[in-house]
Amino acid sequence: MSRKTLKGEVISTKMQNTVVVKVERKFRHKLYKKVLKKHKNYHVDTNGFSLKEGDKVLIEETRPLSKTKHFRVIKVMKEEK
Repeated sequence: MSRKTLKGEVISTKMQNTVVVKVERKFRHKLYKKVLKKHKNYHVDTNGFSLKEGDKVLIEETRPLSKTKHFRVIKVMKEEK
């Protein structure tokens, strides 16, 4: 069984050992054929990484770590200044 991996941007680091990551996806509307953007925010375990807002990260699905945490950071893709 493969685990779901997603790319996103850190938007909040106010919790201990947890960050909020915004994941955007683009899709084409079935009828109107317009490209739309949707996003979803995930609570993610930092897994020992020191992150700040604006960092691009790769997250992976894991067992439930708390009521809202089901993902873990596996790689920091790019750090913006």
